Amino acid sequence: MKTYFTTDEGTVKAVDGVSLQVRNGETLGLVGESGSGKSVTALSIMRLIAPPGKIVEGRILFRNDDLLEKDEKAMRQIRGDKIAMIFQDPMSSLNPVLTIYDQVAEAVKLHQNVRGTCLTDLVVEILEKVGIPAPRTRLGNYPHQFSGGMRQRVMAAIALSCHPELLIADEPTTSLDVTVQAQILELIRKLKDETSMSVLLITHDLGVVAEMSDQVAVMYAGRIMEYADVTRIFEQPKCPYTEALLQSIPRLDVARKRLETIPGMVPDLLSLPKGCRFHPRCKYAIDVCRIRDPELVEVEPGHFVSCLLVEAQR
Repeated sequence: MKTYFTTDEGTVKAVDGVSLQVRNGETLGLVGESGSGKSVTALSIMRLIAPPGKIVEGRILFRNDDLLEKDEKAMRQIRGDKIAMIFQDPMSSLNPVLTIYDQVAEAVKLHQNVRGTCLTDLVVEILEKVGIPAPRTRLGNYPHQFSGGMRQRVMAAIALSCHPELLIADEPTTSLDVTVQAQILELIRKLKDETSMSVLLITHDLGVVAEMSDQVAVMYAGRIMEYADVTRIFEQPKCPYTEALLQSIPRLDVARKRLETIPGMVPDLLSLPKGCRFHPRCKYAIDVCRIRDPELVEVEPGHFVSCLLVEAQR
């Protein structure tokens, strides 16, 4: 899939040939620095890319149906019912002038034939399931009357209200304290186990990925750099970018005076470097890395890497 944004300065290749597979009942962790294209990937799957953005190439297959061939009416039936999303910022995603009840009930009314007292009872049940205390007394509250963690739980309630087959969780623990983070992640894991839904978990936190994911895709500057099961990513990373990410996180089992950092910044998507997109920051870069753009190749069964050095060693 390719999703580009046309601007006065040029074309921003936010998602530039990304391929992912989320299997039934599994969690795929999509990880990378801010600006890598993770959220644009999620919005593309939901068909929520607005002008000047456009999905210019590719397919989005859900149960063998291409979502890019669906009209907007058909997509409205799929969003929230078959595929749901927890957005990154609950304060901006929730409507400040509608009550919590109205916002959770809207999704239920759209996809299920429930009204009246039964609808109220169902909303209370959903809010209770996501851990909202005394939910019946809080139905008339507005988003500003909830803490950040409670707003995130409301977002989860909306997303999970119709038991989706695929949940896209875009940075579901951003700006939350560690206790609330653990509660939100445990909630997603519990509901996943109860309903056998699939999860696309988008995050920059490798600790969350290690705890929650079955498969991991490492993304950088609009491309997938490495794709494998979670054990291989953490124990046998092949891509220098994945290795650099792992070295930059604190570990209790390794004695280090200073954390390592990745030099430089994520490149400007308007002026991407020639060759490998990571080579200006890569300590292993050689001359060919500055010339040729690597492809994502399968180096062993189920393990895909985009790196010229890895290709040369095969």
